[in-house]
Parts: sequence; C-alpha cells; structure tokens
Amino acid sequence: MARVTVEDCILRVPNRFELVLLTAQRARDISAGAQLTVDRDNDKTTVVSLREIADSTVDTEALRTALIQGLQKTVDFDEPEEDAEMQAIEIELAEASMNLDLSQEMREDSLTEQDETDFIAPEEETEEDA
Repeated sequence: MARVTVEDCILRVPNRFELVLLTAQRARDISAGAQLTVDRDNDKTTVVSLREIADSTVDTEALRTALIQGLQKTVDFDEPEEDAEMQAIEIELAEASMNLDLSQEMREDSLTEQDETDFIAPEEETEEDA
C-alpha cells in the first residue's frame, strides 16, 4: 500500500491534534490485541492505525470514547443507583426522626401527667389538713 499521509486522515478527523490522540489510542488498542481492519503489510502499529482512520474502517467516535475513558481519573457512577441509595437513606432518616418525635411526645405527655399529679397531691394534702 502507498504511504499514509496526514492529509489522507485530515479528511476524516479535521483537527490534527485530535488525529494524533485517536491514532495513539488505536495503536494502543492494536497492541493490546484488537482486530486489524486493514492488512498490516509489515507496518508498525501507528502506521496501521493511521491507515485504518484514513480508510474509515474504524469508528472514530468509539476511539474518542475510549480515549476519554482512558484519561479520566475518576469513575462516574450511574445516577439511578445513587438516587435509589439516597432515597433509602432518606427513608431511614425520616423513620428515625419520626421515632424520635414520638418518643419525645411520649416523654412530654408523661411529664405533664406527673406535673399534674404532683400539683394535685399537695392541694389534697392541704385540704386534708384543713
């Protein structure tokens, strides 16, 4: 096959810097054992990846996605799982809060009953004394 030039690939990926990144990602994929989409012809993996991009035999969007995922330092979790976990925690907190409110009301009720009995008892004593 004839030599691959950057001009052959620029038609597929207009940004030269992005072309370098995508080519490097595809070369890493090939080195890791990815299936070739063009004949190797005794070329290095970088040249093979450039030829694949020039011939549009690889999906450049898939390469972009793989490149971005490879450069990310944190892993994003799916939001629905977090939402479900957060809802479960919120429900537990609400139940615990309700239990605390009920126990506090029960304590207040028992305190007022005790205060009433304490208040009534001295009056009865004074009436008995009289």
